[in-house]
Amino acid sequence: MDIQSIYALIQDDMQAVDQMIQQRLQSEVVLINQLGHYIINSGGKRLRPAIAILSAHACGYQGSQHINLATIIEFIHTATLLHDDVVDNSDMRRGQQTANNLWGNEASVLVGDFLYTRSFEMMVELQSMQVMQILSHTTNIIAEGEVLQLLNCHDADTTESRYLQVIHHKTAKLFEAAGQLGAVISNSRPEVEQAMASYAMHLGSAFQLIDDLLDYSASSDVIGKNIGDDLAEGKPTLPLIYAMRNGNREQAQLIRTAIEQGQRDQIDSIVEIIESTGAIKYTATIARQEASAAQAALNALPSSEYTEALSALADFAVERAY
Repeated sequence: MDIQSIYALIQDDMQAVDQMIQQRLQSEVVLINQLGHYIINSGGKRLRPAIAILSAHACGYQGSQHINLATIIEFIHTATLLHDDVVDNSDMRRGQQTANNLWGNEASVLVGDFLYTRSFEMMVELQSMQVMQILSHTTNIIAEGEVLQLLNCHDADTTESRYLQVIHHKTAKLFEAAGQLGAVISNSRPEVEQAMASYAMHLGSAFQLIDDLLDYSASSDVIGKNIGDDLAEGKPTLPLIYAMRNGNREQAQLIRTAIEQGQRDQIDSIVEIIESTGAIKYTATIARQEASAAQAALNALPSSEYTEALSALADFAVERAY
């Protein structure tokens, strides 16, 4: 099952999510409408909402709350993107100018806050304390991840374990919530709920690992951002950490200086080092291990076209080129 087939399976639900996004994004404040619609409609994969929908169906859910949950999760994700781009001073995302580049940092932060608070309004409407607990804890962990990443920035001594801690907090946690909540609203058994949380957490980790790999192995046109952006922001991601660990002294020093100073002017040389030390292959191997762990977790669910789609999504996460 390829990515088109996965999304075709849940096409009606995803259209309902898009409709709800447009409805709940509305505000009397014109700038919120403009900026919110710009970032929401900027070509994202809608991967996290898709996980929530697929999880609910895989667990036999028959109601409509999965549409609300998927919308909430997309709002939280979009809020983090708006804040991320301000913190990172990014000017390009998904092949377009970032919102902060067009409207300024202040507007981006405040509209991100609006999306967070709107998502919490929608959580309350579901009248489920368990949903509130999971999502409030998730947003708290994401915020911790942002701070952890900030502490690692320009620190060339960041270890692989510290890097993995950041991606678990910053990326995988929202994936985890999406998977778990599909089981929660389906009143699934605790072991099924845990399996869906585990599946989505490992999927999120695999997805971020490949994102970080693509920053040094793809083209700007393909990934929709500038190559070496992570390096320019001083982010010690796994390809860099591994290359420093396995390169010679001169190679390690070149990468160390680039991380500490946030430089991209040696990007061609650094990409060569990353490739020659096997850092791309190593990062891809770790990502595949995470994807395999995600697929193994699905054994707790009965076989269906939805579990097949979830398994295929894990393959897509590590095989994609964008």
